[in-house]
Amino acid sequence: MNDKPGQVVLVRHGETEWSANGRHTSRSDLPLTPDGEEQARAVGRVLQSRRFGLVLTSPRRRASDTATLAGYPGTETDPDLAEWDYGAYEGLTTAQISDSTGYRWSLWEHGVLPTADGVGEQADELLVRNRRIIDRISPALERGDDVLLFSHGHYLRTLAATWIGSPIALGQFLVLDTAAICVLGFEHDHQVLCQWNRSAWREMPSR
Repeated sequence: MNDKPGQVVLVRHGETEWSANGRHTSRSDLPLTPDGEEQARAVGRVLQSRRFGLVLTSPRRRASDTATLAGYPGTETDPDLAEWDYGAYEGLTTAQISDSTGYRWSLWEHGVLPTADGVGEQADELLVRNRRIIDRISPALERGDDVLLFSHGHYLRTLAATWIGSPIALGQFLVLDTAAICVLGFEHDHQVLCQWNRSAWREMPSR
């Protein structure tokens, strides 16, 4: 490993109509709202002074559009950066899911209900994806290069938990706003959280 290994910068996509309304969005390929587009540009202003040896994005347009508006057009997609697949809960709010189950539902505690054809992911499947992403970015980090990942709220929370060697469920304590920036890194050879949930667009002067 380089004497000073690289860092992993995580960016959640900008606002969509469903994220603004609290609806669980995985496979649904929604565009950014106008506010979401401005959030993405704010991310670009914060990151413009950094250089990255590897930049990857989820294949969903809300993530790839955020990457483009932030100044990283043509970024390579990696399907492992897609959002947690909510199965039959796609498009529903937490309150609606709780009403349907008859108890106070939590994604982190109860997981998802697969669709009739078996679509939907459980925590152990997320762990496999997280490990693949970490394996993919590790060579760049070991060279001392920073890595930039554009992805989704729940997925990035699980990735951060895996990065620090914790169970997926730890992600429930890592709130992540739209277009927020986080940094994963190293301290004394331990993988750590360096910065979490920096909402760059909230820092911009009001118009």
